Amino acid sequence: MSCVFCGGKLISKKVTFIYEDDDQFFVIRNVPAEVCTQCGERTYSPEITDEIMKFAKQRFQPKKLIEVPVFDYGQRVTAV
Repeated sequence: MSCVFCGGKLISKKVTFIYEDDDQFFVIRNVPAEVCTQCGERTYSPEITDEIMKFAKQRFQPKKLIEVPVFDYGQRVTAV
């Protein structure tokens, strides 16, 4: 199987999936994916995608909660 974007070789790997929708963020570790060795594009099976959507709909309890600082690049202060 090859990457649909660049034609590179795909390898099976566990990845960290980061989800963002408006102000909702979550991280899912150890997600099975096919990852392109050339461009890094990730492909998920339909079954894995369905499971990820269950996380998005908050059907699972998180393993842990973390606090993350959020910065706005457009509001940065330039160094003098």
